[in-house]
Amino acid sequence: MLCSRTRLVVPAVALAFAAGAALTWSSLRPERAREENAALAAEPAAPVAAAAAPPLPAERAGDAPEATRAARELSAAFVAAAKRVRPAVVHVNVVRTVAAPAADPLDLFGDDFFRRFFGEPRPRGRSRSFQQPGQGSGTIVRAEERKGYILTNNHVVGGANKITVVLADGRELEAKLVGADPRSDIAVVEIEAEELPSAALADSDRIEVGQIVLAVGSPFGLDQTVTSGIVSAKGRSNVRITEYRDFIQTDAAINPGNSGGPLVNLRGEIIGVNTAIYSRSGGYMGIGFAIPSNIARVVMEDLIRHGRVTYGYLGVSIQDLTAPLAKHLGLAETKGALVSDVVKKSPAEEAGLKSGDVVVEFAGRAIDGADALRNAAGITRPGMEVPITVVRDGKRLTFRVKVAEQTKDLVALERGGEAMRKFERFGLTVEPTSAALRKRYRLPAAAEGLLVTEVAPGSPAARAGFEPGVLIEEVNREEVRTLEDFRRALGRNKDEALLRIRLGRHVQYVVLKLK
Repeated sequence: MLCSRTRLVVPAVALAFAAGAALTWSSLRPERAREENAALAAEPAAPVAAAAAPPLPAERAGDAPEATRAARELSAAFVAAAKRVRPAVVHVNVVRTVAAPAADPLDLFGDDFFRRFFGEPRPRGRSRSFQQPGQGSGTIVRAEERKGYILTNNHVVGGANKITVVLADGRELEAKLVGADPRSDIAVVEIEAEELPSAALADSDRIEVGQIVLAVGSPFGLDQTVTSGIVSAKGRSNVRITEYRDFIQTDAAINPGNSGGPLVNLRGEIIGVNTAIYSRSGGYMGIGFAIPSNIARVVMEDLIRHGRVTYGYLGVSIQDLTAPLAKHLGLAETKGALVSDVVKKSPAEEAGLKSGDVVVEFAGRAIDGADALRNAAGITRPGMEVPITVVRDGKRLTFRVKVAEQTKDLVALERGGEAMRKFERFGLTVEPTSAALRKRYRLPAAAEGLLVTEVAPGSPAARAGFEPGVLIEEVNREEVRTLEDFRRALGRNKDEALLRIRLGRHVQYVVLKLK
């Protein structure tokens, strides 16, 4: 018992040693302690130094410091913006039917086994389908008497068998797809209900880098989530998300489930539709992208009115203006879109545009690059006549171009001309010859054809001996001068085509495998 008691007492003493030393000494001599306490009580209290008692904060006196007032005003602006937009933000649930190959026990053998022993590929198992759920966000942007239109992403609701939305007030409603546009990744769904709130679309052309924004949506299914950040950049076009690229970049936290939700300014107005994030982990890493509201508005109106989107068509192939190209063209800067080819009988040709022109303005808007021109022309209503300003031989010229409607058999402003000039299945990228390209690759002034600018390693073009700088003059004994000529000539062949090419002074024929 003695040992046990000792073990319990020792730790308690050790912990109380520093704070309890005076108490232990006084308790050993009670008479001395009473005398000291009486003497202390008889002495007057010592004055407290002024430094020991800091003055009350100024805000207690009714005069808030300037920094605190500014922070409170900013916080109040955040709260007000969230209150304006949140009632119109919805959580979107979808169900899609997805086909998947059935489990096949013969997969263990593979095709080569069956070809070797049976002379034919192995039998394939039947595919099966299953229901795949998905989720995202959206915003009610138009509310009528008993109907509302929700703006969201194509990749959220496109191809869905069933769409359900949950409103901010808890109502769960069946939704109907009005239309979806994969090229812009915008979609519109319709719901039927009374007393629906709505949010306004702002002019996204007026946003500024550094401007404070809020992102609202349902990341990971957590609906009505609000995050804040700034506009990190605008006019992002080197992001391969959609065909029409003019993204707002933001550092407001955007995660899976935020897609289709609004990016809003401090007035609670929508400046963009959140659509993608840059991530190596699948989650937020500080970079998100939103489709500008001005593009979303045009697409939305077309989808509501016609169920499809009509894009403008100019009939030009364009590319970004690089520093070497600008130097050869005698330009001081690289802003503008270089016209590399003009389609015959197109709006561009009828307006007077030529290969080698650099477009610097379209419909009163400055054009920084190929994507800016493609976006501006694409969202222009077909039939409209707008001014287009180019730099030609160092002079600024302005033409009037009547924008046509882009149809499936027309090649419009395709991703900086890539759809026309990049033939991915051959691993080949070509450009119509121009004065700048002839000079760059040291071609004769009279050289005509299509110049190879890129060749993918290991591709059919690489195996045929193509390399950058090769000039394609003929396809199957027919001269090719434009991208349309080249595409049409290749389209007549199923397996291979005979091409005459020139590299420097050397001319030869090669066979390009088309399969």
